[in-house]
Amino acid sequence: MPAYAGGVCEGWARTLVPVTTADFSPTPREQLRDLITELAVVHGRVTLSSGKEADYYVDLRRITLHHRAAPLVGHVLLDHLEEVGLGTAEVDAVGGLTLGADPIADALLHAAASRGQELDAFVVRKAAKAHGMQRQIEGPEVAGRKVVVLEDTTTTGGSPITAIEALRAAGAEVLGCATIVDRATGAGEKIEALGVPYHYLYDLADLGLEA
Repeated sequence: MPAYAGGVCEGWARTLVPVTTADFSPTPREQLRDLITELAVVHGRVTLSSGKEADYYVDLRRITLHHRAAPLVGHVLLDHLEEVGLGTAEVDAVGGLTLGADPIADALLHAAASRGQELDAFVVRKAAKAHGMQRQIEGPEVAGRKVVVLEDTTTTGGSPITAIEALRAAGAEVLGCATIVDRATGAGEKIEALGVPYHYLYDLADLGLEA
């Protein structure tokens, strides 16, 4: 049954008007989806990292580094992780292979802090530094801690897998992998074959795209 907006004002009966979901502002998840389709989807023939060609490219750094979209990324992804049992009560830190994961981890850290929750971030280098501390994983120590690997979008699964292997070698327990957009190219299956649950916010259909 629809809700109605109405009431009595200065003695006059007001007309009851049905209220539908269309009368409410878009949810944060819907706002983020719309920003992705508006800012990140680039149409045109491109060659992907897998070597395959596509008629579009999803450049999510236009989202994760955007003044309006980045905070939405943090809050929407934090909500999603909580829904799948990977909230701040279960996870100590988030991050992934530089560069794609870095702004997502930062957005999650700040979203959690704004809610009074504790969540660290880390950066995984492609290889350990040859000088200084010679670390491959930068940030607070991950050994013995529960972590989630992040990526903006992945075609082959190579970047998240590199991060998972590095984190396990460093003594972290990888509870999951989360990405903003799943391209339906088999990356999720490769990640789950490592015993790591794979999660994403949107698939191509959500963005009006075809695989």
